[in-house]
Amino acid sequence: MHDLATTAVTVFMGFFAMMNPIANTAVFVGMTGEETEQQRKKTAFKALMTAFIIIAAFCLLGKGIFEVFGITLPALRLSGGILVFLVGYHMLQGSSSKLHSHTPSSDEAEDKDIAISPLALPILAGPGTIATAMNYSAAGGVLNILVTIAAFALLCLITFVCFLFGPKIIDKIGESGINITTRLMGLILTVIGMQMLIQGVHDAYELFQSTTP
Repeated sequence: MHDLATTAVTVFMGFFAMMNPIANTAVFVGMTGEETEQQRKKTAFKALMTAFIIIAAFCLLGKGIFEVFGITLPALRLSGGILVFLVGYHMLQGSSSKLHSHTPSSDEAEDKDIAISPLALPILAGPGTIATAMNYSAAGGVLNILVTIAAFALLCLITFVCFLFGPKIIDKIGESGINITTRLMGLILTVIGMQMLIQGVHDAYELFQSTTP
């Protein structure tokens, strides 16, 4: 039970740092500034529901994807660790990573439905978040998958509340508060990314040893 609780907290903190609800709330407020309160609520729900479905799908199909493409867990941890580390590094510099940011094109500027893109993809469920989900869910059995999905669902709920009260939260925290939060989340992500890399190197070495005659 203690190991399960530790895993749940680790998974949640990994997702929390990756999604960074406070910084994403500022992004959400900026993108939905012209919408009514009802429209913002609808946009927030659609974006977070889409992100949840994407992450849940990768958690459930992770091992199947490994088998189809011949991917090993050490390879996922090595590549995922690099992705997570890069996202964290950019956040430490006070800027958002290109993996979890979006530059709108002229065609997208005409599209008012921003819930799917760029909010759900790539801001909420970008490559870093997907790699984090697959790393945690593929590391164990069904219980790990359920814990990972539950942790992300809880984070989506927290983010939804932040989005609903976005303007008030941004007014209270201010730009400096958002910058501090972003850098702290970046520090956590760089540590998580490095841990994934170390575990990946360790697992790759053990895999090499087991396959070497």
